[in-house]
Amino acid sequence: MLTSIRGLMAATIIAGTAFAATPALANGDSSVSVSANAAVVTEYRFRGVDLSGGDIAIQGGIDVGHESGFYVGTWGSSLDEDTVGYGHTELDIYGGWSGSLSDVVSADVGVIAYLYPNAGAGDYDYVEFYGSLGATFGPADATVGIAYAPDQDSLGSTDNFYIYGDLGVGIPNTPISLSAHLGYTDGFLTYTNDAKAFDWSLGADLALNDNLSVGVAYIGAEGNYAPGAYNFTDDTVVATLSASF
Repeated sequence: MLTSIRGLMAATIIAGTAFAATPALANGDSSVSVSANAAVVTEYRFRGVDLSGGDIAIQGGIDVGHESGFYVGTWGSSLDEDTVGYGHTELDIYGGWSGSLSDVVSADVGVIAYLYPNAGAGDYDYVEFYGSLGATFGPADATVGIAYAPDQDSLGSTDNFYIYGDLGVGIPNTPISLSAHLGYTDGFLTYTNDAKAFDWSLGADLALNDNLSVGVAYIGAEGNYAPGAYNFTDDTVVATLSASF
């Protein structure tokens, strides 16, 4: 799964799920690996925006990767059908390439389709292209990335641009890691009058074992709240229980 793109939100992230690669095929082809993840979050936030109506969401995905760095995967989450209006399910399908550019720097580029199979009449699905650079320094890592969704009917015949930065650090000799995120959206996927918004999060994660972790994140986004309407962008605390396989 794309922890840099989806995890934060669902969190993303920063209640994202870590992955453990395992042999993918029964024929023992070690050049291909499969990883899977599942999570329960107290609220689904995508770039700071509430997509589960303040309710618990069930999430999970599967990724298939090749030793060359190319990968494909899918990830899904439950939604609040009444509040959000996109049906009760989000399904993301993506593919790309990730790999090391040096001993310190890594890159990830690809394309993702956001699908809403249970949505009502109208255009809801859209496609987005993404790219990021990451650097690791001892127990700390930093990522900067962009995502661009071109003009599509589902985006009101306009486009959407997103840029973000993530910081993470593992506390030495402990199972605890800390994270911070700041993003900026310019386009259709905002709840502001000028179609521009910042989102942010601060999080902590506790690894219970190699496959199971719990996390908590403080998440928010800019938004112009209309009295009497649902507030999709109020600050909140999101807790996550996640497993990787």
